[in-house]
Amino acid sequence: MSQVLVGIDLGTSAVKGLAISPDGGVVARAEAAYPLSTPRAGWAEQDPADWWAATESVLSRLRAAAGPPTGIGLSGQMHGLVVLDAKDRPLRPAILWNDQRTARECREIEQRIGLERLIALTGNRALPGFTAPKLLWLRRHEPETYERVARLMLPKDYVRLRLCGEHASDVSDASGTLLLDVATRAWSAEVLGALEIEPQVLPIVLESPAVSGLTAAGVPVAAGAGDQAAGALGVGVDRPGPVSVALGTSGVVFGAVDAFRADPRARLHAFCHALPGAWHLMGVMLSAAGSLSWLRETIAPGVPYDELLSGADSWPAGTEGLLFLPYLVGERTPHADPDARGAFIGLQVRHDRGALVRAVLEGVAFGLRDCLDLLTELAGKPPLARVSGGGARSELWLAIIASVLELPLERVSVDEGAAFGAALLGGVAAGVWSDVPAAVAATVRPSERIEPVPEWTDAYRDSQARYRALYPALRGIQGSSS
Repeated sequence: MSQVLVGIDLGTSAVKGLAISPDGGVVARAEAAYPLSTPRAGWAEQDPADWWAATESVLSRLRAAAGPPTGIGLSGQMHGLVVLDAKDRPLRPAILWNDQRTARECREIEQRIGLERLIALTGNRALPGFTAPKLLWLRRHEPETYERVARLMLPKDYVRLRLCGEHASDVSDASGTLLLDVATRAWSAEVLGALEIEPQVLPIVLESPAVSGLTAAGVPVAAGAGDQAAGALGVGVDRPGPVSVALGTSGVVFGAVDAFRADPRARLHAFCHALPGAWHLMGVMLSAAGSLSWLRETIAPGVPYDELLSGADSWPAGTEGLLFLPYLVGERTPHADPDARGAFIGLQVRHDRGALVRAVLEGVAFGLRDCLDLLTELAGKPPLARVSGGGARSELWLAIIASVLELPLERVSVDEGAAFGAALLGGVAAGVWSDVPAAVAATVRPSERIEPVPEWTDAYRDSQARYRALYPALRGIQGSSS
């Protein structure tokens, strides 16, 4: 029988499943959605039972279309808190990565451990999205629930528990808890002690391609990876070299490194990568394609994106001085500031809808350049970038980004995100490939190259300098959202 590798990506709105062949061809796809609960402003929760029901549906449809899997890999949203009782039952809804209730707990963590020491151990500062602040919030606000906690899980790891009965996680996803010693790829006794968290509530932590357990049918399940690490594998960013640029609702510049390196100011995230013995640096801007989606819904609701973008093509690089600051929902890199806000600067009567669109495309590109420059400081300039996500479908946008980053961009033949990378890890766990680099080499193929436009690059250097002056200039006059 033919070999089928399945990747499961547990997203914020749906489970996406992918079945691939050993040459990287997509055999079947399936998706199942579930609701998001926002019981209070700034809160975001989900029922883990919904994840499992959706995963069962996806696996059943993939099996019907492609046959029984040879191996399964897991990926998904990072940082979420799932707490279980002694019988592995969820004690409350999961608190998700985009939940913002834990500002007080973040301050407490940095005070208890010290910001410099926290960054040295975990590669990051305490942000509301991370897992550890959520656990401290639970201890403070729901003490009766906290007392019953027997196990702490991450979202995709709850799916693993239901799939093969194992309490396990992987190093890339565990890096986003703020409880892992990222350099040694093990839970940090120092952080756990400072935060008074019992180590026995944590799952075992494995390398991403390791077998974490078997399904009832005997199918090996890989430890898996967080969504960004798995997505990077899917575009061939497994080792130092090309970087990954993901143009989803948020924007991510992701580079693999061969040693743990943390930005002293934690403007970049430093996590374990899904390849044993590798780490990654990641810059995140919170509103990339999300900025374009906002603009469309605001000034041209229902207009197809192709039509919206066509007007931007007639404007020159730099849009005659018009700049867009894409901080619509705050920002993470390079400014860890939830109160940062967006702006159009330099508007004149000549500027039409196409000019606004072009300014948004350019503003997002400038934000990605901020991420790339920080990564370059720590790891050197990459030779090229591999692009993925919905925004990567626009030829104009890719030409702008290549010109701003001053890097050639490559698309890959199959752009299926984290589910594809998870399937590769499932194949390694099943012995289809000897290791992660072999899996990437067998399946990931560049399909198109986009070069910088020289005359645009010159114009964008001046625009980038003006763009970087906007945040400090506007920060003092913008009100807090709180």
